Amino acid sequence: MIDFQSANSDFLSAHADFEWSFDPATLTALAAPDSDPSLNPLQQLNERLRTLPQVTIAKLRGYARAGGIELAMAADMRFAASGRTWLSQPESLMGIFPGGGGTQYLNRLVGRARALEIVLGAEPFGTELVERYRWINRAVPDEHLDAFVDSLARRIAGLPEGVAAAAKEALDAAEASGPVPDLAEEAAAHAKV
Repeated sequence: MIDFQSANSDFLSAHADFEWSFDPATLTALAAPDSDPSLNPLQQLNERLRTLPQVTIAKLRGYARAGGIELAMAADMRFAASGRTWLSQPESLMGIFPGGGGTQYLNRLVGRARALEIVLGAEPFGTELVERYRWINRAVPDEHLDAFVDSLARRIAGLPEGVAAAAKEALDAAEASGPVPDLAEEAAAHAKV
Protein backbone atom coordinates (compact mmCIF):
# COMPACT_ATOMS: atom_id res chain seq x y z
CA MET A 1 0.00 0.00 0.00
CA ILE A 2 1.38 3.39 -1.00
CA ASP A 3 -0.20 6.61 0.27
CA PHE A 4 0.77 9.93 -1.37
CA GLN A 5 0.28 13.19 0.46
CA SER A 6 2.08 16.48 0.91
CA ALA A 7 3.64 17.90 4.04
CA ASN A 8 2.32 21.29 2.89
CA SER A 9 -1.44 21.50 3.44
CA ASP A 10 -1.75 24.24 0.79
CA PHE A 11 -0.36 22.15 -2.08
CA LEU A 12 -0.15 18.51 -3.01
CA SER A 13 2.03 19.63 -5.86
CA ALA A 14 1.81 22.84 -7.79
CA HIS A 15 3.28 21.48 -11.03
CA ALA A 16 6.30 19.80 -12.55
CA ASP A 17 9.57 21.67 -13.02
CA PHE A 18 8.90 23.83 -16.07
CA GLU A 19 12.57 24.40 -16.83
CA TRP A 20 12.24 21.54 -19.31
CA SER A 21 9.73 23.60 -21.31
CA PHE A 22 12.52 25.99 -22.19
CA ASP A 23 15.20 23.31 -22.54
CA PRO A 24 13.67 19.93 -23.53
CA ALA A 25 17.06 18.25 -23.01
CA THR A 26 16.63 18.72 -19.24
CA LEU A 27 13.48 16.57 -19.38
CA THR A 28 15.01 13.96 -21.68
CA ALA A 29 17.97 13.64 -19.31
CA LEU A 30 15.59 12.36 -16.61
CA ALA A 31 14.57 9.29 -18.63
CA ALA A 32 15.23 5.94 -17.02
CA PRO A 33 17.59 3.85 -19.16
CA ASP A 34 15.22 0.86 -19.26
CA SER A 35 12.04 2.84 -19.96
CA ASP A 36 9.89 3.12 -23.06
CA PRO A 37 11.68 5.69 -25.27
CA SER A 38 8.38 6.74 -26.89
CA LEU A 39 7.27 8.22 -23.54
CA ASN A 40 8.66 11.35 -21.94
CA PRO A 41 10.14 11.04 -18.42
CA LEU A 42 7.02 12.43 -16.70
CA GLN A 43 4.87 9.84 -18.45
CA GLN A 44 7.42 7.15 -17.56
CA LEU A 45 7.31 8.13 -13.88
CA ASN A 46 3.51 8.23 -13.78
CA GLU A 47 3.19 4.92 -15.62
CA ARG A 48 5.63 3.28 -13.19
CA LEU A 49 3.32 4.43 -10.39
CA ARG A 50 0.12 3.45 -12.21
CA THR A 51 1.33 -0.06 -13.02
CA LEU A 52 2.69 -0.97 -9.59
CA PRO A 53 1.12 -4.17 -8.24
CA GLN A 54 0.54 -2.37 -4.93
CA VAL A 55 -2.56 -0.23 -4.51
CA THR A 56 -1.76 3.48 -4.56
CA ILE A 57 -3.89 6.18 -2.94
CA ALA A 58 -3.49 9.93 -3.36
CA LYS A 59 -4.73 11.98 -0.42
CA LEU A 60 -5.41 15.48 -1.72
CA ARG A 61 -5.45 18.74 0.23
CA GLY A 62 -4.80 22.18 -1.14
CA TYR A 63 -3.89 22.74 -4.78
CA ALA A 64 -2.87 19.96 -7.12
CA ARG A 65 -2.05 21.27 -10.56
CA ALA A 66 -0.34 20.24 -13.77
CA GLY A 67 2.30 17.58 -13.08
CA GLY A 68 1.06 17.25 -9.50
CA ILE A 69 -2.45 16.23 -10.47
CA GLU A 70 -1.06 14.03 -13.26
CA LEU A 71 0.88 12.13 -10.59
CA ALA A 72 -2.29 11.86 -8.48
CA MET A 73 -4.29 10.64 -11.49
CA ALA A 74 -1.74 7.85 -11.96
CA ALA A 75 -2.61 6.59 -8.47
CA ASP A 76 -5.31 3.95 -8.21
CA MET A 77 -7.57 6.11 -6.05
CA ARG A 78 -7.84 9.77 -5.13
CA PHE A 79 -9.58 11.16 -2.04
CA ALA A 80 -9.79 14.89 -1.33
CA ALA A 81 -10.48 17.11 1.65
CA SER A 82 -13.90 18.74 1.13
CA GLY A 83 -13.70 22.48 0.64
CA ARG A 84 -9.88 22.43 0.90
CA THR A 85 -8.85 20.93 -2.44
CA TRP A 86 -8.62 22.46 -5.90
CA LEU A 87 -7.46 20.62 -9.00
CA SER A 88 -6.41 22.15 -12.30
CA GLN A 89 -4.56 21.54 -15.54
CA PRO A 90 -3.38 25.12 -16.29
CA GLU A 91 -0.77 24.20 -18.91
CA SER A 92 -2.75 25.72 -21.82
CA LEU A 93 -2.17 29.15 -20.28
CA MET A 94 1.55 28.56 -20.92
CA GLY A 95 1.01 27.47 -24.50
CA ILE A 96 1.28 23.73 -23.83
CA PHE A 97 -1.09 21.03 -22.59
CA PRO A 98 -0.81 18.26 -19.97
CA GLY A 99 2.02 16.05 -21.17
CA GLY A 100 2.75 13.78 -18.20
CA GLY A 101 -0.16 11.49 -18.97
CA GLY A 102 -2.81 14.06 -18.10
CA THR A 103 -4.74 13.97 -21.36
CA GLN A 104 -4.99 10.20 -21.24
CA TYR A 105 -5.72 9.77 -17.52
CA LEU A 106 -8.16 12.67 -17.42
CA ASN A 107 -10.11 11.52 -20.48
CA ARG A 108 -10.53 8.07 -18.94
CA LEU A 109 -11.68 9.49 -15.60
CA VAL A 110 -14.07 12.29 -16.61
CA GLY A 111 -14.80 11.77 -20.33
CA ARG A 112 -13.72 13.77 -23.36
CA ALA A 113 -16.02 16.82 -23.04
CA ARG A 114 -15.16 17.44 -19.40
CA ALA A 115 -11.46 16.75 -20.09
CA LEU A 116 -11.53 19.45 -22.77
CA GLU A 117 -13.22 21.84 -20.33
CA ILE A 118 -10.54 21.15 -17.72
CA VAL A 119 -7.54 21.28 -20.08
CA LEU A 120 -8.58 24.25 -22.20
CA GLY A 121 -10.41 26.19 -19.47
CA ALA A 122 -7.34 25.94 -17.22
CA GLU A 123 -9.30 26.96 -14.12
CA PRO A 124 -9.09 25.45 -10.62
CA PHE A 125 -11.98 23.10 -9.85
CA GLY A 126 -13.21 22.77 -6.26
CA THR A 127 -13.70 19.50 -4.42
CA GLU A 128 -17.43 19.16 -4.93
CA LEU A 129 -17.17 19.63 -8.70
CA VAL A 130 -14.20 17.28 -9.12
CA GLU A 131 -16.14 14.66 -7.18
CA ARG A 132 -19.18 15.15 -9.40
CA TYR A 133 -16.95 14.99 -12.50
CA ARG A 134 -15.40 11.72 -11.17
CA TRP A 135 -11.90 13.22 -11.17
CA ILE A 136 -11.60 11.91 -7.61
CA ASN A 137 -13.17 8.91 -5.90
CA ARG A 138 -14.71 10.89 -3.11
CA ALA A 139 -14.61 14.15 -1.17
CA VAL A 140 -14.27 13.56 2.58
CA PRO A 141 -14.58 16.20 5.33
CA ASP A 142 -11.04 17.39 6.04
CA GLU A 143 -11.14 16.30 9.68
CA HIS A 144 -12.01 12.73 8.59
CA LEU A 145 -9.79 12.38 5.51
CA ASP A 146 -6.74 10.90 7.25
CA ALA A 147 -8.77 8.34 9.20
CA PHE A 148 -10.83 7.43 6.14
CA VAL A 149 -7.80 6.79 3.92
CA ASP A 150 -5.95 5.00 6.73
CA SER A 151 -8.93 2.70 7.35
CA LEU A 152 -9.28 1.90 3.63
CA ALA A 153 -5.54 1.28 3.29
CA ARG A 154 -5.56 -1.06 6.30
CA ARG A 155 -8.50 -3.05 4.87
CA ILE A 156 -6.71 -3.42 1.54
CA ALA A 157 -3.40 -4.31 3.23
CA GLY A 158 -5.25 -6.98 5.24
CA LEU A 159 -6.51 -8.82 2.16
CA PRO A 160 -5.02 -12.22 1.38
CA GLU A 161 -1.71 -11.98 -0.46
CA GLY A 162 -2.07 -11.36 -4.20
CA VAL A 163 -5.73 -10.32 -4.14
CA ALA A 164 -5.13 -6.57 -4.63
CA ALA A 165 -2.62 -7.07 -7.46
CA ALA A 166 -4.90 -9.57 -9.23
CA ALA A 167 -7.90 -7.27 -8.85
CA LYS A 168 -5.92 -4.36 -10.33
CA GLU A 169 -4.87 -6.53 -13.26
CA ALA A 170 -8.43 -7.70 -13.92
CA LEU A 171 -9.90 -4.21 -13.65
CA ASP A 172 -7.28 -2.83 -16.06
CA ALA A 173 -8.14 -5.59 -18.52
CA ALA A 174 -11.84 -4.71 -18.26
CA GLU A 175 -11.28 -1.22 -19.67
CA ALA A 176 -12.20 -1.05 -23.33
CA SER A 177 -8.84 0.27 -24.47
CA GLY A 178 -6.70 -1.55 -21.93
CA PRO A 179 -3.89 0.13 -20.05
CA VAL A 180 -3.49 3.76 -21.18
CA PRO A 181 -2.63 3.10 -24.83
CA ASP A 182 -2.08 6.56 -26.21
CA LEU A 183 0.70 7.99 -24.06
CA ALA A 184 3.14 7.84 -26.99
CA GLU A 185 0.68 9.91 -29.05
CA GLU A 186 0.40 12.39 -26.18
CA ALA A 187 4.21 12.62 -26.01
CA ALA A 188 4.47 13.19 -29.77
CA ALA A 189 1.74 15.86 -29.73
CA HIS A 190 3.30 17.55 -26.71
CA ALA A 191 6.66 17.73 -28.50
CA LYS A 192 4.97 19.79 -31.24
CA VAL A 193 3.90 22.58 -28.87
